[in-house]
Amino acid sequence: MEAAATACSKSVQGATLSKCLNRGFATLTAGALGVGAKYFADLFGKEGEPIVLGFLVFTLGALGTFTRFFPHMKRRYDYGILIFVLTFSMVTVSGYRVDKILELAHQRLSTILIGAATCMIISLVVCPVWAGEDLHKLVSSNLEKLATFLEGFGSEYFSFSKIDESGKVSKEDKGFLGAYKAVLNSKATEESLANFAWWEPGHKSFRLRHPWKQYLKIGVLARECACHLQALSGYFNSKPQLPTEFHKRIEEACTKMSIESSKVLKELSSSIRTMTQPSSSSAETHLRHSKIAVDDFKVILATTETLLFSNKLDLLEIFPAITVASVLIDVINCVDKISEAVEDLSVQAHFKKAKKNKESSPSPEKPPQHHLLHRGIVKPVVDVDDVEGGDSVVIEICGGGAEAAVTEVKPPTVKKREEQIVHV
Repeated sequence: MEAAATACSKSVQGATLSKCLNRGFATLTAGALGVGAKYFADLFGKEGEPIVLGFLVFTLGALGTFTRFFPHMKRRYDYGILIFVLTFSMVTVSGYRVDKILELAHQRLSTILIGAATCMIISLVVCPVWAGEDLHKLVSSNLEKLATFLEGFGSEYFSFSKIDESGKVSKEDKGFLGAYKAVLNSKATEESLANFAWWEPGHKSFRLRHPWKQYLKIGVLARECACHLQALSGYFNSKPQLPTEFHKRIEEACTKMSIESSKVLKELSSSIRTMTQPSSSSAETHLRHSKIAVDDFKVILATTETLLFSNKLDLLEIFPAITVASVLIDVINCVDKISEAVEDLSVQAHFKKAKKNKESSPSPEKPPQHHLLHRGIVKPVVDVDDVEGGDSVVIEICGGGAEAAVTEVKPPTVKKREEQIVHV
């Protein structure tokens, strides 16, 4: 019983339940089949009994070993299949030498059940540690680490070293550079916790059929984003000491892309941690600002092509900065995918709606409009006393090229007047 309790006792509740249930059902099934195999082999006499038992042990052992190669079976029932093969072999072979086969099977089954029940009671009642809760915190923490890197990168990459009053070159705080590394190595932990969480009953805010697979999807997207951040980390260590003219031109756009992306990730991390639906107004606003910064960078890049063709810029000098900006664009695309995945998680897991504080929460800033989006007619105010004698001007805004035309229009009054229609 002590050996059974030691084998079934694990650090988290899901692992304990997985081990106990796998071991219990495997022992019960294998014990019953072992007893049946013993009585079946007795039908062939003393000479045929060992041959039949050996054939059955070899056949079920081969089937059990082959079944363990299936990914789904190996992920959830690998331990149970192993115990099944061992128990069946022990009961079958022992039955050939021991006459009291039922007593042996009953003794082993009762030992397993008592040990497993003891572990389950301790894990459920005395000291419960939930794998699902650990997975929930891990995914939220990973998004927070990505946001920390982007926030530090956006504020430090374009802030070149300056000489302070003592004449020494000031060094930036590079502690944020290693924030993404833990995210890259979290795959095995996430899959293990998700597997154990599948066995756990409903607890706290986690329901019985909680969407644990969605956490794995968010983890995959977070690791994809972390790979891009690893590339940015390499460019940060090799950035130039003095800024070029091109660096100054793209500084605002790239900094905005990095900072706004970090704000989106912080919003999503807070949403997962508090199990509240992500604030669509805030997250979408930051994401929209980052995409506007991408458009600004593309405009700057289009004007830079002219300078390159005229040999006023060196391609080797601006190539690292262009690469950094392109990686930031890929990061924004990953953040957009993560936002959609978190939104799906909030729907599937039935996250509660966030409370809106109208007094403290500022209204989202509207993005600047770079182009004229409407078409209309602007009529200037004319003095009432001068309507009959004066001229009125009608300005029609078409959004195309600027053309002016003057036509005569008969006024509704007796006197004639001229109206100038100006197309802008």
